[in-house]
Amino acid sequence: MRRLRILVLMHAELVPPDSLEGLPEEEWNRWKMEFDVLAGLESLGHEVIGLGVEDDLRVIRNAIEAHQPHLVFNLLMHFHDAGVYDSAVVSYLELLRVPYTGCNPRGLLLAGDKALSKKVLAYHRINAPRFALWRRGKQVQRLPSRLRFPLIVKSASEHASTGISQASIVRDLDQLAERVAFVHRSVGTDAIAEEYIEGREVTISVLGNERLTVFPPWELSFDSLPRGAEPIATARVKWDRKYQRKVGVHTGRAEDLGPELEQRLPRLARRIFRALDLSGYARIDLRIDAEGRPWVLEANPNPDLCFGEDFAESAETTGIPYATLLQRICGLGLGYRAPWKG
Repeated sequence: MRRLRILVLMHAELVPPDSLEGLPEEEWNRWKMEFDVLAGLESLGHEVIGLGVEDDLRVIRNAIEAHQPHLVFNLLMHFHDAGVYDSAVVSYLELLRVPYTGCNPRGLLLAGDKALSKKVLAYHRINAPRFALWRRGKQVQRLPSRLRFPLIVKSASEHASTGISQASIVRDLDQLAERVAFVHRSVGTDAIAEEYIEGREVTISVLGNERLTVFPPWELSFDSLPRGAEPIATARVKWDRKYQRKVGVHTGRAEDLGPELEQRLPRLARRIFRALDLSGYARIDLRIDAEGRPWVLEANPNPDLCFGEDFAESAETTGIPYATLLQRICGLGLGYRAPWKG
């Protein structure tokens, strides 16, 4: 690939310093992905311009007019503090007729709405937990007849385990009502409650537009989870390094899945990617129950691109080092057939 001029969009509070030297891990962990992507693109010889974005689209337009980038590398997860607006930013890039990395607006919208995505998956006969949705301001009065406890309560639109803790798993109506109200109050979104699937926490990373590359299944495990705690990816598990060390969080290639699942999971990941009209790259989150059945929890079209994290590590096992992965992502962004390209 030729040398590109790349504008990297990131949240203003996550613009990293030029160096990690002398900084404690707790400080740089917040913006490690941004640092890794900037450094990785520069190592490939590209001209890289980092841009911190808050709540003004004019900042993006001005930077595009000033720098005339060949490509926008999009690391934004939300806009106006709302995860559902990530698709609006990408739509804006399409209206400006600028190539970008990551998922297209329709795929972001479908995958970002956990209730809608489950309805789409059900249409395609893809196994997902049964669920119920409570809009903001609506209180839980009863349990829908189709649901059975235990349930896990989440934000209906936010990712990155926002608002998820051990208390998210509820086992009676009072706990359900309390947790739904918590999501409404603390996260500020609709709340979704889905049947909790006991089993293994597995993710599958996918790269591509029309032709898809599926990386090996990756599993989240714990060495010393407290008694009574469930093995789920809470916000502390994902973002609190001290807590990760305390409970022995580690991820790696999912082993002992059996030949049937090893063949089935890549096909399932491709079906989900296409059913939700995703592009670029994504991570599919699954639970595998005691009978070996995979249950789709959600698709995340904005997975963590940190060096050493699950997406990059699973790519590495297939012979794609980090810099090459970023280069592939750039190529997919340039090659995506956006409507404005005709």
